[in-house]
Amino acid sequence: MEAVDTDISDADSGEDVGAVEATGEPTLGQVLLAVEELWPESLAEEWDEVGLVAGRPNVPVSKVLFAVDPTLEVIDEAIEWGAELLITHHPLLLKGVNSVAATSAKGLAIHRLIEAGTGLLTVHTNGDSAVGGVSDVLADAFGLENVTPLTPASNGLPEEGIGRVGDLPDLETLGDFAARVFEMLPAVAGGVRVAGDKDGLVRRVAVCGGAGDSLLPAVRASHADVYVTADMRHHPASEAREGATNGRPYLIDVSHFASEWLWLPAAAEALGNVLADQGFDVEIRVSSTNSDPWDFILTPGGD
Repeated sequence: MEAVDTDISDADSGEDVGAVEATGEPTLGQVLLAVEELWPESLAEEWDEVGLVAGRPNVPVSKVLFAVDPTLEVIDEAIEWGAELLITHHPLLLKGVNSVAATSAKGLAIHRLIEAGTGLLTVHTNGDSAVGGVSDVLADAFGLENVTPLTPASNGLPEEGIGRVGDLPDLETLGDFAARVFEMLPAVAGGVRVAGDKDGLVRRVAVCGGAGDSLLPAVRASHADVYVTADMRHHPASEAREGATNGRPYLIDVSHFASEWLWLPAAAEALGNVLADQGFDVEIRVSSTNSDPWDFILTPGGD
């Protein structure tokens, strides 16, 4: 898999996000407080597991790596760079375990992290729901206006929640809009799948980073012309097409990894700004590892 472009440094200065004249390095505990300010754990869904997975709160942190997935390749990248903290969107231990022996991939991941002194922190659905979260970044990338949550958070502000819906400044054809979506996302084997009239006009757009077909009832209620999300399953997609009004909402299915990767540079910058405001000097980088699990795709008429 090809690496993704992770350059989030200032083009003129060459400095990493968060590199400022500061009083020193924060402890992991102080970084956790900054993360809580940006992406409160109270915003996480009930089924989710977010927060610190590995690491001592009193350890100084000079380097932080952001990534979508805590894969072994990503963990090795963090360790080789010398990061004391790896922040991933997806949890390593979402389901209960009774062993972290290094005989499994997850156990080996835990061993590598602890043995290298690298902490692991998960910002998952709290990162989806918060202002400036995954779906907000998608909405901004697509140029949406008058943006509101698809499903408001039960424990948050009115502008917080899962998914977003808003309006394009001007009408676009579905084909043109889908092409923009394709161009904005990191290149992955699966590309972008579209259901709907290529020449149909769209203006109201719903988005959800990650797997979002469970939000289709909210999408219909929002009167969106098109819905952009990932991991669209056959039956929900088929039922949405069968129940569409005048063909809408059209569907655009993207890579789970790609839809959430866009958030990483924005999240790295946000954390760097908070820590810099507190007088801390931390290097923050986005992982260059493409953790999309697919390597190639075969299509009718393709090579």
